[in-house]
Amino acid sequence: MRAVVAKRVERGDADLSEIRDLARSAGYEVVGELTQTREEDAAYAFGEGKVEELAALTARTDADAVIVDNRLGPYQTFNIGGKLPDRVEVVDRFTLILDIFGQRARTRKAQLQVELAELRYELPRAEAKTSLAKRDERPGFMGLGEYDESRERDIKNQIAEIKRELDAIAEKAETRRDQRRESGFDLVALAGYTNAGKSTLMRRLAAELDVDENEDRHPDLDTTAESEDRLFTTLGTTTRRADTGKRDVLLTDTVGFVSDLPHWLVESFESTLDSVYHADLVLLVVDASESVEAMREKLVTCHDTLYERNEAPIVTVLNKIDRVDDDALAEKREALSALAPNPVAVSGLTGDCVDGLRDRIEDELPDWRFERLVLPMADDTMSLVSWVHDHANVEGETYEGEQVVLEFEARPSIVERARAKASDLAAVESA
Repeated sequence: MRAVVAKRVERGDADLSEIRDLARSAGYEVVGELTQTREEDAAYAFGEGKVEELAALTARTDADAVIVDNRLGPYQTFNIGGKLPDRVEVVDRFTLILDIFGQRARTRKAQLQVELAELRYELPRAEAKTSLAKRDERPGFMGLGEYDESRERDIKNQIAEIKRELDAIAEKAETRRDQRRESGFDLVALAGYTNAGKSTLMRRLAAELDVDENEDRHPDLDTTAESEDRLFTTLGTTTRRADTGKRDVLLTDTVGFVSDLPHWLVESFESTLDSVYHADLVLLVVDASESVEAMREKLVTCHDTLYERNEAPIVTVLNKIDRVDDDALAEKREALSALAPNPVAVSGLTGDCVDGLRDRIEDELPDWRFERLVLPMADDTMSLVSWVHDHANVEGETYEGEQVVLEFEARPSIVERARAKASDLAAVESA
């Protein structure tokens, strides 16, 4: 599929780099580009003369689609389509993102989220089709789809049904998070702009520990995270056990953020973002090889997405330092200090400074409590000792006559459960 990309901005120069990457990720070959600086035209988004120029460029390059890096209203889509050669599709920024999401969706949850986003996007267009049909227009010819008077009602019913199923999936995910915490795991989420290198960093952090050893305790863990130079390779969530030192950490990679997303699109992926919102720590990954301006814009996008619902502390990770010299990195740290105080700089690709990130993760996670248990030497004692080893960091284990002294650090909930188990053990022994 051949495509012309176009963008309108109200001031300054239009940057087409992201829309080119998005188009390529969706499978398009970009064969032409067009930009315009002006206020939005209600009828065409661009000026009518610029749309004529866009039509000529489309014909000259034999393009199959025009991809507009703006949000188009249904009537603007219809009007632009009316100027283009026959069978040329009009695709705006959000239609393109939904197309990419649809290609990447592999799990049931991801597929439902994509379908929900598509339906929310289509709903106002269904209303527009109704209006156009009443005027005897043919919206299907111009890229809006054929008119069906029952479509609007069907969309609302489908949205309600999908939300019910996603709510059920979210409840199961919340139960899994609780079970993981009860098993002694800290939950760390990787967040950040798409293509910042989150999946590469995840593989680096998890590389030294085989998740399969944990399969019986947590069969829901995914064992792979894609690591490719294209946008939205991770659409659902991927969780692996990470080696950070003394603590058991489950690291989750999620869908990448992208700028200028409407509220309805973010909401559609709420159940995926729950793994970020409800983590014990969020690693906000940024591509350090980009310009300060690009990094600042993407940090703002990420913070805006996380602001209202995130519950965990955030550590900014400046990734891809193998592409940046020390002086440039220092300048970027200083320029972004308000948005990214005390960041950790690493290279997920080469492994540089990743050990420092592991230390920082341990430092930032919720405090553990120290406990010393004196256990009677009984039939079930070794079972409890083994359980503590699985769920805590054991610092001392000594055998003194008829007693076992166990010293360890763990999450407060694990300490309480260990105390309860020890009390039960003592009660059985004294009975």
